[in-house]
Amino acid sequence: MASAALSVTALWNEVSRHGQNVLQENKDDATALHCKVVCLIHNGNFKEALNVINTHTKVLGSDAIAFEKAYSEYRLNRVENALKTIENTNQETNKLKELYGQVLYRLERYEKCLTVYRDLIRNSQDDYEEERKTNMSAVVAAMNIWDKPPLDDFGLHETTYELCYNLACSLIGQGRLTEAMKKLQEAEVLCSQSLSEDSDMTEEDINAELAIIHSQMAYVIQLQGRTEDALQLYNQVIKLKPADVGLVAVTANNIITINKDQNVFDSKKKVKLTNAEGVEHKLVRKQIQAIDFNKALLALYTNQAEQCRKLASSLQAQNPGHPRPVLIQVAQFCKEKQHSKALELLQSFSQKHPERAAEIKLTMAQLYLVQGHVTKACDILKSIEDYKYKAGMVSALVTMYSHEEDIDSAIDVFSQAIQYFQENQPNSQAHLFLVREAANYKLKYGRKKEAISDLEQLWKQNPKDTHTLAQLISAYSLVDQEKAKSLSKHLPSPDTMSFKVDVDELENSHGATYVRKKPAKVTGENMQQKEQGHIDIKKKKKKKKGKLPKNCDPKVAPDPERWLPMRERSYYRGKKKGKKKEQIGKGTQGATSGASAELLDASKTASSPPTSPRPGSTVSAPSSNIVPPRQQKPAASGGTRKKPQQKKKKGGKSGW
Repeated sequence: MASAALSVTALWNEVSRHGQNVLQENKDDATALHCKVVCLIHNGNFKEALNVINTHTKVLGSDAIAFEKAYSEYRLNRVENALKTIENTNQETNKLKELYGQVLYRLERYEKCLTVYRDLIRNSQDDYEEERKTNMSAVVAAMNIWDKPPLDDFGLHETTYELCYNLACSLIGQGRLTEAMKKLQEAEVLCSQSLSEDSDMTEEDINAELAIIHSQMAYVIQLQGRTEDALQLYNQVIKLKPADVGLVAVTANNIITINKDQNVFDSKKKVKLTNAEGVEHKLVRKQIQAIDFNKALLALYTNQAEQCRKLASSLQAQNPGHPRPVLIQVAQFCKEKQHSKALELLQSFSQKHPERAAEIKLTMAQLYLVQGHVTKACDILKSIEDYKYKAGMVSALVTMYSHEEDIDSAIDVFSQAIQYFQENQPNSQAHLFLVREAANYKLKYGRKKEAISDLEQLWKQNPKDTHTLAQLISAYSLVDQEKAKSLSKHLPSPDTMSFKVDVDELENSHGATYVRKKPAKVTGENMQQKEQGHIDIKKKKKKKKGKLPKNCDPKVAPDPERWLPMRERSYYRGKKKGKKKEQIGKGTQGATSGASAELLDASKTASSPPTSPRPGSTVSAPSSNIVPPRQQKPAASGGTRKKPQQKKKKGGKSGW
């Protein structure tokens, strides 16, 4: 196949050489110039071909050379110039129309492009019908993904793997992921079969052609939430190193979205693949925009503050009305704890672009909540007109006001929402739901008088609702007892309210939390025993004996002062160890206090009584006869003498 391509190139070079010989004889020969332009295009020299056309425009004529000029501009990615060239010509050939369709597709004007291909398929009969259907199916797929989906069914049968692949893309755009996966699997089989039949195709060529199908399969798997499987398939595509830079960029970007703030090192490597030369010409604007957004987010995750701000500012300049660049900058400010700057940026954007203010104000409310300003967050939420009366917004506002114990404001939110539905959707399901919730809320916080109107409205809508009627009677009982009595007549009678329920069976069921014990049935034998006086006596529960200390001697009476602190017991004499040490050495060096001198004087201490009783000696009673209240003991019944107290063991707190 490569040798055939070389021979074709050599033939075009030969034709170009002969044309050049003609031009040497006659510089203004239109046929020779046209031939030269065609040879340059076939050899890929589009810029040189365009220079020849622009230089000899008068000789060649704008209409005669319009296709070659537009095609050269298209291949040089000057798509807008190619469109002008086609629209300014009077030619209406099939090849010019097909080029026109390609140009419109690149410019993302899908509706007009679809019209062009439909006209081509209807009014042409040649060997290129299958290629035209493939291009038309690609336009339909792009409309389903990026634009408004077409309403007509064009009856394109999946006879080739390209048609099958494009149909799968259309199904992805419609959210029919399971069907899309089946079509992608069919496309994979058709592609393998058709390419394997070509003897010139190697296994590497087949794998390269299958790469785009596998990448799309991975995208479907990712959308289904199976990110690990999708990541594995994406990496297999990257390892093949496809020549299509657009495919590589999209696959690498999808890997980055799976990694998020994890595996940042891998994301940094993958982001380089999105910067390949010519990527911008292979992708649509939304794909390029998504890749740029992910680059800014990656800078945010990797703590590259300046890079993040630079990318976000550039994105905001390119997409002034898009909120995402602003939200990325706000996230960076919040990461740096600069909440005031973040709020200023959000406020400025919402004022400049009121059509996108709803999303921005929700973010502002979240920032206020993070800072603890609940009331400010409520004010912001109430200013969003698009969501003001939605059930979710009403629920959020009521919850926040309740947290602040502002019950009046919460009830006011209910009242405004009910009034809105009363005027726009009276007696709708959403309206009655809000009325029900408002009544329950008022009853919960003791506002029964205010709940009466809501309950009456609900009861009028459904007079058979006994629960609402009971709530209404309960509310009226505080305001108008006569009204409550009159309403109670509407309650069903006990006969109608009774249900055929076996209470015993219900209590004994598996789900019963409490089962009442039934008294034992009295049999004939039990009756005889009762008559004879044999009555069973309930057994008394034995009281557990208290635990005694390990060192307890049952023969010795316990210390009667054991409940008092040690300091307040009559036999407490304080700590003896270290008294002299504490008193010696105080004051200046060489000086002694009076007390310490007396202690050191042996003559004075000889007459003083010992600090502790000696064996066989008696202890003198204290001079004072006053006994502290806590040490007072009741008088003993007998005149027995107390036994001497046992010494307390070290470390024990008990007085046994």
